[in-house]
Amino acid sequence: MIKVLIADDDIIVREGLKLIISSQEDMCVSGEASNGNEALELARKLLPDVALLDIRMPECDGITAAENMLAEELCSPLLLTTFDEEDFILRALKSEICGYILKNSPAERIIYAIRSVKAGGTVFQEDILKYVREKIIPANGSEIFSELTPREIEVVRLIAEGLSNQQIAEKLFLSNGTVRNHISTVLEKTGLEHRTQIAVMWLKK
Repeated sequence: MIKVLIADDDIIVREGLKLIISSQEDMCVSGEASNGNEALELARKLLPDVALLDIRMPECDGITAAENMLAEELCSPLLLTTFDEEDFILRALKSEICGYILKNSPAERIIYAIRSVKAGGTVFQEDILKYVREKIIPANGSEIFSELTPREIEVVRLIAEGLSNQQIAEKLFLSNGTVRNHISTVLEKTGLEHRTQIAVMWLKK
């Protein structure tokens, strides 16, 4: 059972997300919060698998809550955003948060994102990627990967497709340790900080 924590200051949004998540046989809502501080406290108490967090919330925003959840290894955060939050999106992309979807996403897309983030994958809704390509990330994606080997490029491409380390290992017939080593080498060669940035820069090129 995938346990999901929902955090949004809009009760109508929370109720809608609860209906979507509760409709899945292998998912349940383990808790609800109206701000980032509440979400962080509930994550510590309930240890959900995924925290579905609105970016803009009172007292503590979703990015800060997500960063703390990652630092404390509490769960996998998935951010809900809108197009009028460029500063928030840019800040989020500098962190290790691996999931970003729009608030008005259809139910199946939200469910897919929850499953992917739970599995350790990276999720970027196409509309957000288009926005990132056009307005946020500089156009140097093709150059930054120029020193990678063909195998490292394969790993990068699969990260950008949203696959987890385990899924990449299975697809390329490698061990998890070998995949982790490839990712470490990619980060060292490119100067990037984490797999989220790898995905964004690959999709930008």
